Amino acid sequence: MLPYQPPFIPTDDELLSRSRAFYEHVNRRRTVRDFSDRPVPREVIEQLIMAASTAPSGANKQPWTFCVVGDPGLKQQIREAAEAEEYRSYNGRMSPEWLADLAPLGTDWRKTFLETAPWLIVVFRRIYEPVGDQKRNNYYVMESVGLACGFLLAAIHDAGLVALTHTPSPMDFLTKLLERPANEKPFLLIPVGYPAPDATVPDIQRKPADQVIVWY
Repeated sequence: MLPYQPPFIPTDDELLSRSRAFYEHVNRRRTVRDFSDRPVPREVIEQLIMAASTAPSGANKQPWTFCVVGDPGLKQQIREAAEAEEYRSYNGRMSPEWLADLAPLGTDWRKTFLETAPWLIVVFRRIYEPVGDQKRNNYYVMESVGLACGFLLAAIHDAGLVALTHTPSPMDFLTKLLERPANEKPFLLIPVGYPAPDATVPDIQRKPADQVIVWY
């Protein structure tokens, strides 16, 4: 074990100021579907992913793989496969209630952003680690990878970029297209880039404190 060295010890006033500033900053984060094709340096994406990889994980197994797709041909294949699954979802798989809930967001099966965004980050969860002919289990995989994705979204927003959390279901096509091993399962597909100049977002509201916090 090593002694913990905090970056600094804030006063109560600094605590409140910093926590309020962070909330106000992340409260401006929005899911964006209208991307610019403006390039984003590869080094930026690497730093964002390394920030995500600092997330806590069960037994520190870090059970994630981040696959970064910038190749136009591969992005086109991903879009075509995702749209095929999404078309089936919007035309039979989704319940009427689900479709009604999505209606205010203006979504449909078309996913042009998968080609427009300069980068696609495909996050895979690692169910186990192959060690020779044995399988070494990872723990709390879903929770750990979810935390890492939360870190990633916050880092993307903090850098001044936008993202979308895309979950075409089923996502097995990502395993095949990216040739991932059997111990990895697709978790989330995240286009990353700059917003288009004419980008719009739905007029939605987040729940207030009294609807998300219960004090004891």
